[in-house]
Amino acid sequence: MNESSGASRAATLLPLLARLLIAPLFLVSALRSLYAVAGTAAYLARLGVPMPGIMVWGVILVEIVGALMLIFGWQTRLAAWVLAAFVIVAALVGHRFWSGDPAQYVNQLNHFLKNLAIIGGLLLLAVHGPGRAALDRP
Repeated sequence: MNESSGASRAATLLPLLARLLIAPLFLVSALRSLYAVAGTAAYLARLGVPMPGIMVWGVILVEIVGALMLIFGWQTRLAAWVLAAFVIVAALVGHRFWSGDPAQYVNQLNHFLKNLAIIGGLLLLAVHGPGRAALDRP
């Protein structure tokens, strides 16, 4: 294998791998929320989210559609931007380590930092696109 074909294979497989590693986070979360809509809405209410009974459906929709868009590589840049914005809001609303229970400080800080990493991966997809193994292939 020459360097060129190795680089070409990496350019095809690594963006696909990135999409396939990020997407389940959203898809599994949405499916769990669908299984327990009332519980998820109650959780959103505890976080202070307005109209939690309606917002839960928006959350589920964004997560399912965004995950599927990433998996198939369709409108990947748009999906990545929307999901990055979604994760920013989730981090700021759901993982307020700076103002929460001191006993939960480290846990919430870790979740917040993981969300920052997820945002970083999504921003890379937003800027560089889905790669060659995608419906949107360049």
